[in-house]
Amino acid sequence: MVSFDRRTLLRGAALAGAGMAAGPFAGFAARAGASPAPQVELVPIADERDGAVRLWLPDGFGYRSFHDTETPVILDDGATLPGRHDGMGAFRGRHGNYLLVRNHEMNTIGTAFGPAGTVYDPAAGGGTTTVEVTRHGAVVGARTSLSGTLNNCSGGIMPWGSWITCEETVNGPDVGPDFTGTPNIALQRRHGFVFEVPLRGAVDPQPITAAGRFAHESVAYDPRHGVLYLTEDNFGYASGFYRYLPPRHAKGGGRIADGGRLQALAVRGRPQHNLAAEQQTGATFPVEWVDIDDPAPTFPYTPGVSAPTSNDTALSYVAAQGWAGGAAWFSRLEGSAYDRGVVHFTSTQGGGAPEAGPGPIADGFGNGHGQIWAYDIDAQVLRLTYQSPGPDTLDFPDNVTTSPRGTLVVCEDSTGDNYLRGLTRHGQLFDIGLNRLVGGNGAPRYGDEFAGATFSPDGHTLFVNIQATKGMTFAIWGPWRRIGV
Repeated sequence: MVSFDRRTLLRGAALAGAGMAAGPFAGFAARAGASPAPQVELVPIADERDGAVRLWLPDGFGYRSFHDTETPVILDDGATLPGRHDGMGAFRGRHGNYLLVRNHEMNTIGTAFGPAGTVYDPAAGGGTTTVEVTRHGAVVGARTSLSGTLNNCSGGIMPWGSWITCEETVNGPDVGPDFTGTPNIALQRRHGFVFEVPLRGAVDPQPITAAGRFAHESVAYDPRHGVLYLTEDNFGYASGFYRYLPPRHAKGGGRIADGGRLQALAVRGRPQHNLAAEQQTGATFPVEWVDIDDPAPTFPYTPGVSAPTSNDTALSYVAAQGWAGGAAWFSRLEGSAYDRGVVHFTSTQGGGAPEAGPGPIADGFGNGHGQIWAYDIDAQVLRLTYQSPGPDTLDFPDNVTTSPRGTLVVCEDSTGDNYLRGLTRHGQLFDIGLNRLVGGNGAPRYGDEFAGATFSPDGHTLFVNIQATKGMTFAIWGPWRRIGV
């Protein structure tokens, strides 16, 4: 979810498609205009924390911000709260409160921020924090839950009460510097993995290596089959959509086991099909899965010496195995969510003119303004449910979650105005919120992206982050059903 300069070459166009599909896709219309979009007007709303206007929301809604790192925030364990609040999951807590497990997409190399028992790599600055809050966003307590990781972007909720957090990087002592140019020599462990973070008790800060070493963004868990679906946000190359088959089903308890099998999605009969290019909205594709034989590589290196393997080589190593077997090309896959047999996921720069090859592309793989895909697990069919017709409608969709009634809530990661959007089950897009943050220096922060949207288990509160160096979290409540959420 790292923000880069946007593509400006071409604008993708959403085209009319075929009729509605049966099964889990039923209700998601294949064409815009199948039913009227909700009519939602956004108005300035004061933050209950201090009366400042930070969001525009529908009339009748309220919100409270917390953990604003414009000033230092000290956690209960003595650690200083990092910024760059990103992916997040909400769980039931004590006394009607909620527990949030929240990522911090920190790429700093130096010192881990948390206490010793939470640390994976002492030289890595990312991780997760766990926060207890009331339904109206008052903080009861907060602590480090995982530290010593890098670029913790998004993740996914496990139904037994844990959070899978994803590293959006392949940095490590065996890989050369990434786009920041920072040497990786100080790192002590390989990065680019997913980790399971329990709600309570001690974390085991060890990755699930068989789920792959690549630029992970998010995961969505299929509880019926015990499978993790994973998105890849590889900025300069084509990204893949993967599934991880654990060696055993967690069956509602325990944790995701390491040692399983990683596979990449391919369109049946169309090897290396470019799904990042403009598609017909509502188009469907039967899929198959390609095995990844070496999902967690260690590249040769000498400790204390800059590694000979370039970051680009490491970034595309897993994806290239998929391409060799015919895996499909996507553009920057980011948020994902499981709902009633379907995995919904976003392609941030999908929907424009096709690229000539899978990369590297200096300003990002994909020429569009965003696509939203849905994968029907039992039918093994992929469907394009929405494609942005231009930046004024939807610009760079990122994290996504589902409301209790099945509406998708989409976070925008644009360089201009950033919205929270809703996508109905009839394929209609509408506005839910607008960032109107102003920094302590008086400068607008409208370009700071929304991230980590997640509903409380009872559907009362939507929690969402501002992913920026000076980050914060919002608790938003109101008459969701009235606006179609």
